[in-house]
Parts: sequence; structure tokens; C-alpha cells
Amino acid sequence: MKKVLSKLSPVIVIVGLLVIWEIIVRAFQLPVYLLPSPSVILKALINDISTLLYHSSVTVLEALIGMAISFAVAVVVGILMDMFPGFKRSIYPILVVTQTIPVIVLAPLLIIYMGFGWGPKILTVVLMCFFPIVVSFSDGLTQMDESYINLIRTYGGNKLQLYRIVKLPSAFISLISGLKVAATYSISGAVVGEWIASGSGLGYYLIRAKNNYLLDKVFASVVVIIILSLLMNGLVKLCGRLVLPSGAGLNPKKRRSLRKNLVTVRKES
Repeated sequence: MKKVLSKLSPVIVIVGLLVIWEIIVRAFQLPVYLLPSPSVILKALINDISTLLYHSSVTVLEALIGMAISFAVAVVVGILMDMFPGFKRSIYPILVVTQTIPVIVLAPLLIIYMGFGWGPKILTVVLMCFFPIVVSFSDGLTQMDESYINLIRTYGGNKLQLYRIVKLPSAFISLISGLKVAATYSISGAVVGEWIASGSGLGYYLIRAKNNYLLDKVFASVVVIIILSLLMNGLVKLCGRLVLPSGAGLNPKKRRSLRKNLVTVRKES
């Protein structure tokens, strides 16, 4: 019973807050343009579901493309940072500085150089998602157990074999952690990009609703954004479990695989 209550406690708190919100709005008779009640927001969500689904599909596609680009670049940069410490010392401060600049500040430059198409929106997602992926992945490669590295070197393994057999599998859990954070940011990044310049997407829908003081629709779009962010995070978790159902790192199963690979390394060397 205690376990069930502990799992349901977040849901109970959220439901309680929504009930209090509903009571306050009804008690003080607050107008919709000031603060819509949860029931009014739900009604707006249901009534405008087809439009929201269309704009959501655009936002999700932008987020997925941005995530894919961030993942590919982050893996390459993370490996280079691990292989060449000088490169890491040179680029890491630049990566940190990029996180101090609000993406919305770059809006005029993105529009000037990339126009009003998909480019600025996808680049916004990349700017928000790249940093957590590359930092987590780089840390995972750095925190590798030295005993396994020495073992590969003892058997005469080269750098390619070191990364393929030991470092990349061990850093996978860190990579997934970074991807989960980035997945949560991806939808927000796409929405921010749509604020800059767009003719579709949840950011475009939200701006139009705000300009017309339709706060019920504004809150409805926020609810959709939250749901999509959670789904993106869950998708990364699911992919992680499918790739490594028994966990990450060098677990017993992977140690057996490592021993087999070491035999291969000895034969190749």
C-alpha cells in the first residue's frame, strides 16, 4: 500500500492543485482572459484538438530532426574531446559560453542568415540539445575504469578497438542520460524557434492565441507541449532499454563479451 501511495503521490498532488485552481476561479468568478479554469482549458483542448494535432506534428518533426543532428554531432565531438585533451580544453569553454546566451537573442541573426523556413527552428533545437548530450557523453568516456583500458592495451588493442569494445559501451548510460535531458528540451526548443518565424507549429499557435487574448487556448497549447516533452523523454528511455535491456556499462554479460573480444584482439594483433 505504501509503495502504491508513493507512486501515486505526484498524481494526487497535481489533481489536488487542479481542484484548488478550479475552486478559486469559480469562487472569484475570474474571467477567461485573466485566468481560465482547468475545466475551460480542457474544453478548449477538446474543441481544438484537430488543429493542435496538426501543429504538434510540425513541432515534433522539428524536434526529432534537431535531436538527430545534435546526437550525431555530439557523438563525434565527444569522441574527439576524449581522444585529444587539447581539443577538449579548447572547445569546452566555448560550449559553456554558448549556454549563457539566450536562444531568443539570436533570433534576428537566425532569420537574417537562414530565412523563415525550417532552418532557424531546427537550429534552435540543436543549440538547446547539443550541450547536454556532448557533456554527458564526454564525461562517460572520461570516467571509464582504467583497469579495462589497461587490459585492452595489454592485449595489444589499438584505439579503434578500445573505443569499440570498452569505452563506447561503458559510456552508453551517460549518453542516454544526456539524451533524456535533451529530449525534454527539444520540444521547447522547437517552440522557441517557431516564435522567431513560423507559419505552423505549437509556437505559432501559441502566439496567435496570445495575441487574441484566448488564454484558454494558450494554456491548452502549454498542456500539449508538456505532454509531448514527457513523451520525448519516455521515447529515449524506451530506446535505451531496447538497446541495453539489462542496463548499461560493463555488467556480467558485457564482461563475458569483453573476454571474447579480447581473444579477437589478440588474434588480430
